Amino acid sequence: MSEVRQYGELATQLVMEARRSTQTVTLLKYNDALVRSLIREQRDLEKVAEPLALFDGPPAPALIVIETAITRNKRCLLAYHTHRTDRLRDMYWAVGGALPHILSNQDIRGRLSPHEVDFLREYHASIMDFRADFADELDVMASITQPPKDLHALVKVVRDCGEIQTELGSIDFKKGERYMVRRADIEHLIVQGYLEEV
Repeated sequence: MSEVRQYGELATQLVMEARRSTQTVTLLKYNDALVRSLIREQRDLEKVAEPLALFDGPPAPALIVIETAITRNKRCLLAYHTHRTDRLRDMYWAVGGALPHILSNQDIRGRLSPHEVDFLREYHASIMDFRADFADELDVMASITQPPKDLHALVKVVRDCGEIQTELGSIDFKKGERYMVRRADIEHLIVQGYLEEV
């Protein structure tokens, strides 16, 4: 016996999944099966609507219902994918634009579709291209939510990050050591979790 569903039921499930993701502030695993089922439903609805649209005169009520369901499904698909890309952008900026930091985390990587991984790579490439245009004047990767109070920051090394080239020379950051350095030189290391301000 086949399962009977109402039009738009699959789309509602997608939107509810996006809502759960927002409420828990996590990125849930990409629901490929549900997205594919919804696209199949879209194609089936379009096949049913095609012959109804050929009749002359006012549109049949069935055609209006089907077209409304098609439009709603499209809006829900777009809302789901927009939500996911927004969360990906938020994650990208939360780690200071360190794409390898996101993609090397197997927990996060397992939740993404291959298209989302491609999106992150292309987004990172476009940010790097944009950043190159302003490298001398502005660091577009710096945090804007909390502007710096001082030009220098006292930091403690939380994880070894090796030798870093700064404007005044190179510094070898070893775990447990403290340094007073220019904030602009190490801001990205603070965001990525290698250093913490004291």
